[in-house]
Amino acid sequence: MDTYHTIIKPLVTEKGTHQSQQSWSESTSRPARGGAYTFEVHPDANKTQIRQAVEKIYSVKVLSVRTSTRKGKRRRYRMTIGKTRSWKKAVVVLDPNYHIDLF
Repeated sequence: MDTYHTIIKPLVTEKGTHQSQQSWSESTSRPARGGAYTFEVHPDANKTQIRQAVEKIYSVKVLSVRTSTRKGKRRRYRMTIGKTRSWKKAVVVLDPNYHIDLF
């Protein structure tokens, strides 16, 4: 899969904006982490491909990637019942020295 087709779009929501501005301080059990950024990604992309794509596109260092598949919801259109598309969401946690200016 091409690097530039892995990331579909960044998800700009209230929760995502709050998580991107938040930085967790260092404790005895874990090192300091930077903000978390949310992206809509290709459904077939795995965590390593997402990490490489974000590092290449935004020139940042990624600490961790969390993914979840969002199921499509049932919707009614006139007399028929349909379903919205399913999509995959990735939450990317950056090193505390890096920041993505998109958010």
